[in-house]
Amino acid sequence: MLEIRSLSSYYGRIAALRDIDLRVEQGELVAIVGANGAGKTTLLRAISGVQPVSGGEILLDGTPITRCTPAERVARGIVQVPEGRQVFGPMSVEDNLALGAYLRPRNEFAIDLERVYGFFPALRERCRAPAGMLSGGQQQMLAMGRALMARPRLLLLDEPSMGLAPRLVAEIYGHIRTMRQLGVTIVLVDQNARSALAIADRAYVLETGSVTMHGRGADLAADPAVQAAYLGMEPTELSRATEQK
Repeated sequence: MLEIRSLSSYYGRIAALRDIDLRVEQGELVAIVGANGAGKTTLLRAISGVQPVSGGEILLDGTPITRCTPAERVARGIVQVPEGRQVFGPMSVEDNLALGAYLRPRNEFAIDLERVYGFFPALRERCRAPAGMLSGGQQQMLAMGRALMARPRLLLLDEPSMGLAPRLVAEIYGHIRTMRQLGVTIVLVDQNARSALAIADRAYVLETGSVTMHGRGADLAADPAVQAAYLGMEPTELSRATEQK
C-alpha cells in the first residue's frame, strides 16, 4: 500500500530524515521505534504531507503522492492521529468527531458516528462534554475516533500512549489491535517500544533520521541490541533471557 524510497527531509540545515526506505503492506501494522529525536514524528508528518521533503518519493498504491497536499492525501485515505492528541478543547466531543468527517458524505455521518461510538463507548457517554474536560485516555480515544470518522485506509498513530497510566495504555493498545483486525492498515510510532513491537507485524528502528534495523516485530523485540537500547533491559537481564531460551 505504502512505499517510501530514499526519503530525506531537513529542518533548516539539519537533516531530520536521511534516505529512508520503508514499505507497508495492505492490512499490516508497522511500528517505528527509536529514541527521542530519531525522526519518527517527522516521518509520519512527511507521509501525511505536513512536513516538506527534500528528496525521495512516497507512493500510495504505486502512485506517487510526494507532491500532493495534506488534504489530497486525506482524500486518498491517509489520516494521522497527532502526537499529544490535539483535540479541540472548547468544542464538544461530538463536534470534534464531526471535524474528522469533513470529507465524508453527509448522509453517511450518522452511520460513521455510531460506528465510532460502538468502538469507544466512553465517548458516547461524554458526547456533549467539552473535549478539554476529558481524561487523557478519553482524549486519546477521541483523537483516534476523529481519525476513524474519515474512514482511513492508512492510519498514522503518533505516540498514542504518551502520558497515560499503564492501565490506559493497555486499553488504547487493545483498541489498536481491534482496528487492525477490522482491516485498517496502521503505521505506529511510540516511545513504548515494548508495546509497539508486541503487536507489530513488522518494525523499523530509526536512529538520527536513518533506518538502522528492520524486520518482524517479534524478531526485533528479541534482538539484544534493541532490548538494551529501547526495552530497558540491562545486560544481566539479557544474559538471563538468553539462558532461558
